[in-house]
Amino acid sequence: MSERIRIAVTGLGIICALGRDRHRFWSNAVEGRGGIGPVDLFDTSGCKAAIAGQVREEPDPERTRRGRVRRASRTDRFCMTAAVEAVEQAGLAGGGSSSLERFGISLGSSTSGMPEAERWVREGIERGFGRQRASRVLRLPSSAPADAVAEMLGAGGPRLSNMTACTSSALSIGQAADLIRSAETPGMIAGGGDTLCLMTYAGFNALRLLDPKPCRPFDATRQGLSLGEGAGVMVLERWEHAVDRGAQPLAEFLDYGATCDAHHMTAPHPDGRGASAAMADALARSGLDAGQIGHINAHGTGTDLNDSTEARAIRAVFGTDGVKRIPITASKSLFGHGLGGSGGLEAVVLVLSLIHQMAPPTLGWESREAGAPALDIVAGAPRRLSCTYGMSNSFGFGGANCSLIFRTAP
Repeated sequence: MSERIRIAVTGLGIICALGRDRHRFWSNAVEGRGGIGPVDLFDTSGCKAAIAGQVREEPDPERTRRGRVRRASRTDRFCMTAAVEAVEQAGLAGGGSSSLERFGISLGSSTSGMPEAERWVREGIERGFGRQRASRVLRLPSSAPADAVAEMLGAGGPRLSNMTACTSSALSIGQAADLIRSAETPGMIAGGGDTLCLMTYAGFNALRLLDPKPCRPFDATRQGLSLGEGAGVMVLERWEHAVDRGAQPLAEFLDYGATCDAHHMTAPHPDGRGASAAMADALARSGLDAGQIGHINAHGTGTDLNDSTEARAIRAVFGTDGVKRIPITASKSLFGHGLGGSGGLEAVVLVLSLIHQMAPPTLGWESREAGAPALDIVAGAPRRLSCTYGMSNSFGFGGANCSLIFRTAP
């Protein structure tokens, strides 16, 4: 067996309802501030819920002014903002410099330019489609955010655009590592983002999955999820490449597990079969045993089925004693469910938790439901960690599952 190629995390970028950069986000997260509140991006009348993790601080245009992207969508701007922050921390110049010419882009999204398309249709109905410019919906495809980031940064390496529901950006990170290990590129800008739009908001309301109050994952009184938006992006590099250019690794990406329940379009397998297999695969591919994981950033949506299924899956992998010793954070309680961007957002949160050795609290959690596995939910206040390895879970519609494993930088 050939020597394992190590993957360094050298830059992080995030924008969400708790802030438009990692410093503001982390300060708000560890202070237990919630970013879920009233939605004013569109009319929510007639919906069960009227709240979400809406980004209030618009992306800084100065940070993305190098981009030549015309009519960038809200999702494009989120991903561009997070990517610039990650690249700057990694010490990689943008604007087409040679340092990024061989880097690739791997981003996940599900809504992409849907808000702009909704506006185009609405105005077309009101004014007539003959007066509508088709160029206004050019940012609709799910490939648009990756294209925008690549053009802005001058990244000429491989380009992937993943759309696998709520695992989209988590899988994008795992697939980016695969490309680095296959020697296709020395590094990748990976993660993803999504924006709130009326179609998904109304759809989740129609499914009766949204809580009128901010979501409270794993709590006995939970009533559903809260949607959110934003982007989480990281720079992944071959370890030797990062060290040779003088970069300081923030963490190490070990590996990932990806499975499918093959069970139902919207409901997870009741036994958590696919979720537990993804976690077990991630451990096996990383060369770890379950006892080495010291923190889990859970998928934790706040819905009855997802939380109970994930809790059972975690117990199946880590055992009854394991679930009692591993601190678990459900960060969707802080900024909402970012759909296709949630895996990227939460991977950034996990790496920040490992760097700072601190787990942000799960807002709204007070008690577990009767008969549920006794998970050690971090609640009420942040908790100090003392661990080397952490896992981030993402599970999505269609039964798509992905678990990522990171370790602290040696």
